[in-house]
Amino acid sequence: MDVHPYEALKTLIASILPADEQAMQRARERQAQLTKPTGALGLLEDLSVRLAGVFGTPTPAPRGAAVIVAVGDHGVVAEGVSAYPPEVTPAMVANFLADTPFGPGGAAVNALARTVGARVYVADVGVNATLPDHPALISVKVRRGTRNLRHEPALTRDEVIQAILAGAALAAEAIRNGADLLIPAELGIGNTTPASAVTARLLQREVPGLTGRGTGVDDATLARKQAVIEAALARGGSVPTDPLGVLADLGGLEIACMLGMMLKGAAERRAIILDGFVEGSAALAGMALAPALRDYLFAAGECAEVGHAAQLAHLGLRPMFRLDLRLGEGTGGVLAVPMLMSAAAALREMRTFAEAQVPDRA
Repeated sequence: MDVHPYEALKTLIASILPADEQAMQRARERQAQLTKPTGALGLLEDLSVRLAGVFGTPTPAPRGAAVIVAVGDHGVVAEGVSAYPPEVTPAMVANFLADTPFGPGGAAVNALARTVGARVYVADVGVNATLPDHPALISVKVRRGTRNLRHEPALTRDEVIQAILAGAALAAEAIRNGADLLIPAELGIGNTTPASAVTARLLQREVPGLTGRGTGVDDATLARKQAVIEAALARGGSVPTDPLGVLADLGGLEIACMLGMMLKGAAERRAIILDGFVEGSAALAGMALAPALRDYLFAAGECAEVGHAAQLAHLGLRPMFRLDLRLGEGTGGVLAVPMLMSAAAALREMRTFAEAQVPDRA
């Protein structure tokens, strides 16, 4: 008998347990004995302890990494909130899948992923076009783009749940294929507008402090974008205490899909690397649904969008770097892979003072 989607989502949320405190304590004790001054590896030490909690061992050994790019379009682009037309979305999907002299994919995330050996998955969850068949394109389309959130709810609750469960299935596939580090990623022209709207509602903050230039819009477009978000919020279609309702009212299919990846990753005790602002909006909704999700989230960098710092502060996450990234696609998340792998390796492979027969501190 098929399980109702809402029941499947409740089961997924209920399966997310806090990180392993005992493993983290043992990792801290090991860190204190390694052949280095205390704290000499800085943030890497904190990251390694958190990884111990995720994987349930004081010597974590994560295997591979996967970037899962969820692609969706947005009805709100009709309001002139983006510097690029919606036709860019299907064109960029073709770029993600293109054959190049260096390997599959000609986008930034493909190039960066190749350098760290991360696998890139591309999933159509809501492109407003019929995409050509391609063996590497995963179709989980819920609908052809969202409705215009300026005037009506972007999605129904059922559509949100469908997209979340699709993301969970994508994460499960990546895990089966050897990924212990998951990078939820997105592509969708105009998607910083719903991300800002979702963030504003969930954090109950003013729109200007959470809304940036996205793909680089000019001052007039930024002002219009902020006005559109304020009008959408003024509709009163959702409340902060109902994260699924907020996603339906103001969100995007790729945002909901990424949330599903995060929930499944946490349920399977895998590390989840947050890329940027759009991913942050999904994480806010996720932590409202399952507070223990936070234990599995690792912030790559603080991106150039003005609201990202507020998201990270609410999530209680410290970014690994600040490179003024604003591309999306999971690019920042890919750059964080070597840092997490290195943090785990240092904890796992360094010798202690006793093992190395090196005199410890007096």
